[in-house]
Amino acid sequence: MFLDLDKKDKTAVAVIDDSGQSITYGDICDFSKKFHEYLPIRALIFILSENRIGSLLGYTSALSNRIVPLILSAKTEKGLYENLRDMYKPEYLWLPNEMVEDMGYETIFSDFGYTLVKTGNPAAAMYEDLSLLLPTSGSTGSPKLVRHSYRNIEANAFNVLRMFGLTPSEKAMAILPMHYTMGLSVIASHLLAGATLLLSGRSLLDKGFWDMLKEATSFTGVPYSYEILMKMRFTRMDLPNLKIITQGGGKLTEEMFQALAKYAQEKGKQFIPTYGQSECTARMAYLPAELALTKTCSIGMAEPGGQLSIIDNDGNETFEGVAQGEMVYRGENVTLGYAYSIDDLQKGDENHGVMHTGDLAKRDADGCYYIVGRLKRFLKIFGLRIGLDEIEGLIKERYDIDCYCKGDDEKLIVLITKADLSDEIISFIEEKTHLFHKNIEVQIVDAILRNEAGKVINQ
Repeated sequence: MFLDLDKKDKTAVAVIDDSGQSITYGDICDFSKKFHEYLPIRALIFILSENRIGSLLGYTSALSNRIVPLILSAKTEKGLYENLRDMYKPEYLWLPNEMVEDMGYETIFSDFGYTLVKTGNPAAAMYEDLSLLLPTSGSTGSPKLVRHSYRNIEANAFNVLRMFGLTPSEKAMAILPMHYTMGLSVIASHLLAGATLLLSGRSLLDKGFWDMLKEATSFTGVPYSYEILMKMRFTRMDLPNLKIITQGGGKLTEEMFQALAKYAQEKGKQFIPTYGQSECTARMAYLPAELALTKTCSIGMAEPGGQLSIIDNDGNETFEGVAQGEMVYRGENVTLGYAYSIDDLQKGDENHGVMHTGDLAKRDADGCYYIVGRLKRFLKIFGLRIGLDEIEGLIKERYDIDCYCKGDDEKLIVLITKADLSDEIISFIEEKTHLFHKNIEVQIVDAILRNEAGKVINQ
């Protein structure tokens, strides 16, 4: 089975969710067999995910039975969902019971609060080693997906297991969404270890979250998670079971990075920052805990099983020594490539284990890497990847105006020429991306200046 789930202690608790319900590794295996009875063929399935047991069982059963899921948030805006549905034509959906009636499809079976439905779409032709599809930009409904192989997922899970020294005794607080690549990395690595997942979709302000966190041995968050935790005086709380705090999904401020490193040292815990991309099955680099106090905001070094390098402006690639340029990653967790339409699901491995990250990095004399910029037009705000070209396209389609998007990992800035649309466009972007309004700024300009090639200048 996927992640050797059938080789774990069948009586060990695998998952506990917000409802208090729990399942064992034996339950996961039994459910996988049941799922296969109702869906015995290799097929494309959309999983409308939530952080609860029913959603996770759909994921583990699909991967164990060579069914290929595209994992989306159950809260995906209707128009964005329909765009992906029409583009990729899934044969089946695995979705919360409360969503079934609105879909109007044939019901196959229900369990754990989820239902399998059949859409009537024809079978899709798919590459034999294609295992999973994830959006590159869950915020905009772009048809661009990342294609994962079975080996990609298991290699990354094993790398993370080694990186954190995971054992069956771990209880991981899993709050990051399942449709988010880092959320799946937490799930896969701990299931591989035979550990227990504390799967939660609660707000960090919810008392139930804190009750669950008190049982956890590790916590993985994005910068926004830690922003909330620090405001709630997380570093003053008594959390004796918590051994590891780790971060991904964007860059922490220097102040917060240093505060977490100091907290970990004072409380006998480990603070281990990480770096990753969907294109590399989430994790790619980590900063060892013992370096957290001296390497502020560094992403550290390649995870076990991976390799980092830098290509400078002259095209020279180096693997050690001081350097700056585009960071490149090599490893078995580098995904197969992208899909832009259903026809691309037939494609094989286009990356061959090498990923040019698009991130500009510097490497110090100790071999630690620091991200200093990006070559590509996207932002990463609180772990949510925002494609600037895609946001511009949505605005132009809705409002028939010219615009230009820019920003940093704290704020999306949108330039428009019509002041009366300012508030409406902020609300529209909030709806489409789930960003908070404080992270969106609209600026009014006289004109969007472009050169002869159509490229925006001086903005």
